[in-house]
Amino acid sequence: MFSKVLKQDGYSQSQADHTFIKHFPTGKIIVLIAYVDDIILTGNHEEEMRRLKILLSKEFQIEDLGHLRYFLGMEVARSKEGNSVSQHKYVLDLLHETGMSGCKQVETPMDPNTKLISRTEEEADKGQYQCLVGKLIYLRHTRLAISFSVGIVSQFLSNPSVDHMKVVIRILRYLKKDPGKGLKFKKTLNRSLKVYIDADWGGSPINGRSISGYCSPL
Repeated sequence: MFSKVLKQDGYSQSQADHTFIKHFPTGKIIVLIAYVDDIILTGNHEEEMRRLKILLSKEFQIEDLGHLRYFLGMEVARSKEGNSVSQHKYVLDLLHETGMSGCKQVETPMDPNTKLISRTEEEADKGQYQCLVGKLIYLRHTRLAISFSVGIVSQFLSNPSVDHMKVVIRILRYLKKDPGKGLKFKKTLNRSLKVYIDADWGGSPINGRSISGYCSPL
């Protein structure tokens, strides 16, 4: 029903998720994201946004909560410099659930000398391992620095060992260092994106393949 109303109003739906987009001849755009009963509405066409809110209020029972502050575990802070997105509470809850709230902090999410291989020693709790790695995968949305290490531990979801779990614990210790860290989108006319990438030579101890890494300064 929701999709039908928006499509009849000229919005096109993404094939990947519940995102609806409407482009205008003037170059302006409106984007609406829906997840269960939560909606984000954004764009640079103020008049259309007001009209759409009225349309949706006639068809559904909705409430305008104002500027976005919290959505699916992500916290949004607005300032004159731009917008910041973090998962501060998500990190604190994760540390609390795992009993790591008072753990010793580390400077990096993974020891660069660590070389993980398929399990050959003591087995770790598979359910706990999969749950923790799954939560870390979601956390990568705002904590890009853990992307590489989380990608490594994700390779052993089906057969985790104690050594694999130690790396997961180290990632949690790294998050403890600055749980409120996230992404900052500065107000700027510069829309260029710089990405740096590098790879080692045969760094994987499992198959001898090169391991790539990348970073994008914000």
